[in-house]
Amino acid sequence: MGTDPTTVDPAVSTGIGVVGAIIYLAFAVFAIVVMWKVFAKAGQPGWAAIIPIYNIYVWLKVAGRPGWWLILFLIPIVNIVMALIVSIDIAKSFAKDAVFGVVGLWLFSIIGYAILAFGGAQYRGPAALVSQQGAYQG
Repeated sequence: MGTDPTTVDPAVSTGIGVVGAIIYLAFAVFAIVVMWKVFAKAGQPGWAAIIPIYNIYVWLKVAGRPGWWLILFLIPIVNIVMALIVSIDIAKSFAKDAVFGVVGLWLFSIIGYAILAFGGAQYRGPAALVSQQGAYQG
């Protein structure tokens, strides 16, 4: 006579799915806008933020790392270390310290990149290239 507690109303599950999809799309659009602005500040094409694989290549160029590092991002575990290194280089490229690179850009990337995109940070050039020349004073 009663209702089965193991069943879920299809309307409720559809509603949850729709709300989840809207939230996901909002985050995705926000992430694209943020990376577009960061790339534009660095003098790179903003549209690169929406092209898979190429956006990582542009990210490496902004940091001053060689393009062949893109291959390292395909190796499990190594890609985590590479992302950490590149995040620190991106932070230094925008005149931020290594702590901002680790905490802001690596751990809480959407917030850190939003700070770079919409804040007063100015791109100073690829930090990895400058540090190889010994002239970077960051």
